[in-house]
Amino acid sequence: MAVGGVTPTPSRGRGGALLTDLYQLTMLKAYWEHGMHETAVFELFVRRLPPNRNFLLAAGLAHALDYLEDLRFEPDELEWLGGQPGFPPAFVDWLADLRFTGDVDAMPEGTVFFPEEPLLRVTAPLPEAQLVETRLISLLNYSSLIASKAIRFRLAAPKARLVDFGLRRAHGSEAGLFAARAAYLAGFDGTATALAGQRWGIPTFGTMAHSFIQAHDSEADAFVRFARAHPENAVLPIDTYDTEAGASKVVEIAADLRAEGIEIGAVRLDSGDLAAHARRVRRMLDEGGFPGVRIFASGSLDEHRVARLADVPIDGFGVGTALTVSADEPALDSVYKLQEYAGRPRRKRSEGKATWPGRKQVFRTCERGRLARDVLGLEDEALSGEAMLVPVARAGARLRLDPPLEEIRDRVRTSLETLPAELRGLESARTPFPVEPSPGVREMAREVDRRSSGGDVGEGFAATVRPG
Repeated sequence: MAVGGVTPTPSRGRGGALLTDLYQLTMLKAYWEHGMHETAVFELFVRRLPPNRNFLLAAGLAHALDYLEDLRFEPDELEWLGGQPGFPPAFVDWLADLRFTGDVDAMPEGTVFFPEEPLLRVTAPLPEAQLVETRLISLLNYSSLIASKAIRFRLAAPKARLVDFGLRRAHGSEAGLFAARAAYLAGFDGTATALAGQRWGIPTFGTMAHSFIQAHDSEADAFVRFARAHPENAVLPIDTYDTEAGASKVVEIAADLRAEGIEIGAVRLDSGDLAAHARRVRRMLDEGGFPGVRIFASGSLDEHRVARLADVPIDGFGVGTALTVSADEPALDSVYKLQEYAGRPRRKRSEGKATWPGRKQVFRTCERGRLARDVLGLEDEALSGEAMLVPVARAGARLRLDPPLEEIRDRVRTSLETLPAELRGLESARTPFPVEPSPGVREMAREVDRRSSGGDVGEGFAATVRPG
């Protein structure tokens, strides 16, 4: 299966079926014992925006579909499970044949979304739909979290080159790999993660570590050797010892390298007062006759620091920790809730965590080229606006190949163009974007409440969970 326009390696990086919470398996056993195999509908959504976020960006759908298509219990997993208390051989044998056979509707990757809006809907026999909860949340939560963080860097630096440097700081290798993809689809220009280049065709960038320079007796010799080894990508870190002295050495060797047909592409700043160093280095390079040598900066950068460097002569930024762990807000409040079972709408009514029942759709309206409102309606409700969830899998299989990452990046750019200006800032907007439950959703909530408790509490529920 092509992913992002590039044929992936045989292993798609999925975890096994046991990469889940134990309670998924204990529930499956109870469903199995009582013959509860009718169709269930679950929806995955984010309850609320993190502080200083005005919107979120959908990502990770390709990973989720990989997981669903590959879902099966391997022999060693079944053997382990059979040795645990409460899982009899007949149940373990049943699990051996379990596959995901359901339908999936979802917002395409790169779509802007808001709290309470289904990012993904699963319609499948109850045991299948239940089992996949943990892994789906993990995959969509993380990729959407990082894409939503990455877009803040792009908003902070609309014209700069942005490169993901975060693999070594990520909480696990899978996280670092998925972060490279999420950041790229959100508008980064590339990544330092080599496997992301091989797997998805993401542009890769790499220079050298300070250790390369330290391994030489002369900083200038290190620069020359690296430039000759990589004449197409001569990017030189100049702050191993003294930033301005390093820049001076670059000017000294650049003319001789040019005579060999080698152009120094950029110098990298990674420490100290980046603004002050960048201004001095830019002046030295220009006066030395090398105005085409770019300046690239890295080192503990977040989007606010990048924004403060907007007027400084820095051409690009390498971003690591702040991106791949979303340092200021390291998680989304993502949930996956049952909305219908056996043809009847269901909803949770827990205090502060109530849900809207039924199969829902997001109907989006734009006015004068800007997002105006979203309505959370029933799937079959006749409402105006663009329907944001689209069919992506039927009977357990993708309906189409994953779109190329460039197509997703175009969707992100288009989405950003429709965002009202007040939602594009790095701080919380005074007025959250309006997302309103439709009359049909409100009435269904009232009906479910009457059926379950004999009382009409739908309006009270609506008042407590209004998005924003």
